[in-house]
Amino acid sequence: MKLKDKVAIVTGGAQGIGKAISKRLAADGASVVIFDLKSETGEATAKEIGSQALFLKTDCTKKSEVDANVAKAIEKFGKIDILVNNIGWALPTYFTEENEAYWDKVIAVNSKTQLLVTHAVLKDMGKRKGGKIVNLSSDAGRVGQMQGVVYSLCKAGVIGFTKGLAREVARQGISVNCICPGPTDTQLFEEAINPKIKDTFIQIIPFKRIAQPEEIAAGVAFFASPDADYVTGQVLSVSGGLTMAG
Repeated sequence: MKLKDKVAIVTGGAQGIGKAISKRLAADGASVVIFDLKSETGEATAKEIGSQALFLKTDCTKKSEVDANVAKAIEKFGKIDILVNNIGWALPTYFTEENEAYWDKVIAVNSKTQLLVTHAVLKDMGKRKGGKIVNLSSDAGRVGQMQGVVYSLCKAGVIGFTKGLAREVARQGISVNCICPGPTDTQLFEEAINPKIKDTFIQIIPFKRIAQPEEIAAGVAFFASPDADYVTGQVLSVSGGLTMAG
């Protein structure tokens, strides 16, 4: 069990990709703290994982809630070894038809959450001179996404945030890496994507299928594990070859 005695926070860890990440880190031996707004789903996921999981209802766009619940997690488990910034959200809309309120929400959910939770967790990691941070971006942040312009802006920012922070905290023994999922079989994906677009993805992905959440979780688990102790500032697409870095 590569993560035995480790403690992880997973934001948006109650369902979809976040749930798969929470379950995988727990299966690898970590205690998992789930930050999510959905109480019923979060409690159910924590119960499914077992005694090594704790759900804390958290609006990760609110600094006061983030700071308070990071403190609760440390009080419960004594430390934070791993942070997975998983929260993400957007609607398939055209940029010219959007408004400022929508932009504010997309930026808050996809960008501000990563800033707030990372800032809070780094205080503990810095004191102990070690830790793993894994940020979830998207291939939209690498190549752009029609009907996802502001989402692409945010996810590209996550990649830049990952690389800049990796340079800044390496001297403290903290690694920061990034996963870019491609289309993934989640409820959010099904609700947001037109079935014709889903079929198009299946045709253009070399493996001819979309990802399962557990396959994204496997990439996160690698970056969180000792196998990646000498890896930082890196971006890994888990997309079935939909995008290929040069």
